[in-house]
Amino acid sequence: MAARKQIRLNAFNMNCVGHINHGLWTHPRDRSSEYNTLGYWTDQAKLLERGLFDGLFIADISGVYDIYGGGIDVTAREAVQLPVNDPSLLVPAMAAVTEHLGFGVTVNVHTEAPYTFARRLSTLDHLTGGRIGWNIVTGYLDSAHRGQSGGTLPAHDRRYDYADEYLEVLYKLWEGSWDDAAVRRDREARVFSDPAHIRPVSHHGEFFEVEGYHLSEPSVQRTPVLYQAGASGRGRAFAGRHAECVFISARDRGAAREAVRAIRAEAVSAGRQPDDIKVFVGLAVIPGRSRAEAEEKRAEYRRYANPEAGLAHFSASTGIDFARYGLDDPIPYAPGNAIQSATAAAAKRGLTKRDLLAELELGGRYAVLAGDAVSIADELQAWVEEGEVDGFNLSRIVVPESFADFIDIVIPELQDRGLYKTAYADGSYRRKLFGQGDRLPERHAAQAFRGLAAGRKQSA
Repeated sequence: MAARKQIRLNAFNMNCVGHINHGLWTHPRDRSSEYNTLGYWTDQAKLLERGLFDGLFIADISGVYDIYGGGIDVTAREAVQLPVNDPSLLVPAMAAVTEHLGFGVTVNVHTEAPYTFARRLSTLDHLTGGRIGWNIVTGYLDSAHRGQSGGTLPAHDRRYDYADEYLEVLYKLWEGSWDDAAVRRDREARVFSDPAHIRPVSHHGEFFEVEGYHLSEPSVQRTPVLYQAGASGRGRAFAGRHAECVFISARDRGAAREAVRAIRAEAVSAGRQPDDIKVFVGLAVIPGRSRAEAEEKRAEYRRYANPEAGLAHFSASTGIDFARYGLDDPIPYAPGNAIQSATAAAAKRGLTKRDLLAELELGGRYAVLAGDAVSIADELQAWVEEGEVDGFNLSRIVVPESFADFIDIVIPELQDRGLYKTAYADGSYRRKLFGQGDRLPERHAAQAFRGLAAGRKQSA
């Protein structure tokens, strides 16, 4: 019998109180209010490694959700991703208490120059022993752009043009500036790095002018594992060229399958293989020792959730102020400058405010699975086989209970079915995910920049 496809798992979190399932910070067993303490994160990292999770995917935004009601009243009261702290600073502490867990950090390309950002990610790859990934985002909040540089947010597709060039600069720095032979650490010859194997990057483009050497020696992976979550046509084209892991939102398996096939087709168009991209779908899971226990837990969680806070989040995602509409008013969905795929999906289904609030019963927009180990494993298996996804980003509902329950109840069932690993593989984050090398494969766009720069320096 052929080996079954192994399910990949990320825990989905954010360096804030309210992430996806809003209002649950009020639950008496929830620890998310401790988000600004190291113990909260190191405890979580150890828990996830016990469950053999592939990674901790840490979301982030720059800016605030100020569309709903024209301000931040609901956002602030319910801590809807406000306050929010830097995700990358968490990684070294969590890496110090784990050996295998990967870390995907979200950073907006508009918030930092590629020259210094390249050093930050290389530093994290060194400190984690090759366990860092980067979720590439182009931003969608006007509030972020106003806070960063003033003015209005660039147009949707224009943001991806900027990101394409940003990645080109990074590839030149990560892949092209230092040869593997550059670092010798030769005490007797007094040569730490051989200048003959280090070259400056020379980039002159529409958005960036960069002349200089990458500041870090080559790390285990050189380029971190590349995540991306854009699902618009332009976003899928970007993913096909750059992404190794793509995060999608889908309410059902059919929608997931459609998105997965479109993304893999873009990869093929970019000269890559379909399985060069692993696709993760966001889910909220409520496991119980029995179905009745799971449903009781769901009902309990519902008492603490705030659907209106979830609607404030969704207003920012679509750019639509849902506070202006009655429960059954028609919503004038139209393409905007925020998350186009979120707007299109809601428009296709003709969702009213009443519909949205019902779907946001747990404060979040992801599909919810509640059940015992067998029923949840059945559903996850169906998402992989019928939805054609590779794995899941599991959102937290109550922390750490959501992850602990999944580890203790669901994972043993998945392992019994041969759908989930029983031990970590060796190597970097990339090697664990793809079973190949630590570095990007030759067919990835980054490899065009390996060894390229202004020219090789000659040693004296």
